[in-house]
Amino acid sequence: MAKARERSEPPPSAVTRARLLVACCGALCCVSIAHAAQSEGGAAYPSKPIRIVVPFAPGGNIDITARTVAPGLSEALGQPVVVDNRGGAGGRIGAALVAKSPPDGYTLLLGASGTLTVQPAFSDNPGYDPLRDFAFTSSISLVPIVLVVHPSVPARSVKELIALARAQPGTLLMSSAGTGSNTHLTGELFQSMAKAKLLHVPYKGAGAAMVDLIGGQVHLMFDQVSASGPHIKSGRLRAIAVTTLKRAAFLPDVPTVDESGVRGFESSTYTTIAAPAATPKDAMAKLREAMLKVLDDPKTRGSFEKLGAEVIKSTPEALAKRVQEDLAKWIRVRKQTGITLK
Repeated sequence: MAKARERSEPPPSAVTRARLLVACCGALCCVSIAHAAQSEGGAAYPSKPIRIVVPFAPGGNIDITARTVAPGLSEALGQPVVVDNRGGAGGRIGAALVAKSPPDGYTLLLGASGTLTVQPAFSDNPGYDPLRDFAFTSSISLVPIVLVVHPSVPARSVKELIALARAQPGTLLMSSAGTGSNTHLTGELFQSMAKAKLLHVPYKGAGAAMVDLIGGQVHLMFDQVSASGPHIKSGRLRAIAVTTLKRAAFLPDVPTVDESGVRGFESSTYTTIAAPAATPKDAMAKLREAMLKVLDDPKTRGSFEKLGAEVIKSTPEALAKRVQEDLAKWIRVRKQTGITLK
């Protein structure tokens, strides 16, 4: 009976077969068009290697930060993440390069407080606007700065140092890594807020400045805790205060400048991953998610702690607010001191 029914059903007509063929071809065509569109730029981000531009030469703290997070970002994003050093002009060349790059999420900046706030504040034409030209993911790390003095200096606190500087204006020699460096400008901020006069002695790099401080040729210096820490622990230098609002985990027994009487004083080196401002929101969200995953990794945290840095996560909005506040602070210092960076 079943066979009889099957024989009684008429075979598909030629018109029906033609319609089925057109429908199948149409479906295949749609799939082909969608695949072509994806391969021509519609692929989910990221679909190719990502470049992190470090606006300084290899080997420094900013470069080390980039190379510390790059492997984890590569793993989280599923694409190679390469570090590209583009040093020059205090970080302005590399930052301007990223600001003018296509906003597709494939060219990023390892931004630091000096590049994002100091250089724009003290330069007439830095080549970029940190708040207009960049979108932020999260802050990465923070490196406190410590005020250190040679043991011969008869001051063991910020209060005593200020009193000594006021009693002998311009006689205490303050070394730095060079005019316009973070170590120099932190000292200028201190003089402005403490109403004390020091004599600035610029060097070609923090290393040379530190050698003369240890040797007693100069009296004091504002330096990153990662560099000064070993000399403090050996007794060759005396730590007076750290420049963050909270005590540094690396030097927990050293008070802050703020708690030592210069209220509101804060200066530190912090870092972030930034992209051109018009980068799509979904790409920025993926970058931020990957960055937070990297920063939660105990191995990453351990690497930063060895450098004297602290992992500090933030929202993009909070970081942008900090950049805005620091930019205003350094602009005030420029007006007070007349310092201009070329």
